Amino acid sequence: MWCRKQLGNPLKKISKKIKLYLSITRARGIARRYLILNGFDGAMTIFGIIIASWFAHIQEPGTIVIAGLGACFAIGISGFFSAYMTEKAERDRMLRELEKEKNGKVDPIRYEASEFVSVYVALINGLSPILTAMVALAPFFLAVWTMLPIETAYIASLILTLASLFLLGYYLGVRARGNGWVYGIKMLAVGAIVAIFIFLIELLF
Repeated sequence: MWCRKQLGNPLKKISKKIKLYLSITRARGIARRYLILNGFDGAMTIFGIIIASWFAHIQEPGTIVIAGLGACFAIGISGFFSAYMTEKAERDRMLRELEKEKNGKVDPIRYEASEFVSVYVALINGLSPILTAMVALAPFFLAVWTMLPIETAYIASLILTLASLFLLGYYLGVRARGNGWVYGIKMLAVGAIVAIFIFLIELLF
């Protein structure tokens, strides 16, 4: 009991501080947009790689894992630094305006919140494509470890990727106070368009 209380108190303090920072900067909506945006990019990138690999009859799961992780880590690293620099510049501008408005008497917590949120949204933007990629690539990891046939890995991965796209769309729809199912189906439609384009490219080459 004592250990739980000791662990619980710092976690509660951190949680309260994060909520305070997000409240001060009004960054919850921004973080959600970053999550959906780059999560979608990661899922679509992997979807394209898997479909293209399937049409090209690639039978080596390690090749697909390396290609998928390489692409999504590139998106993730790019997403982290681009989001951090963009958000930091925007937050610094807002702080300078606030300093002018209040003659330099700005609460120090606003500086803390500004720096925290810049890193926070950058992490979300950077990690979201990697997470969606890991979900989609999980069957191919099993195939690499000879726990799953490559044909099954393709099917399972496509199902997981489409499920990820649908869930991202559904979440977006719910947050927009719209019909989550409609948004989810729209995301799947985008996936279908990508599959058709890759199929047409395969026919041409």
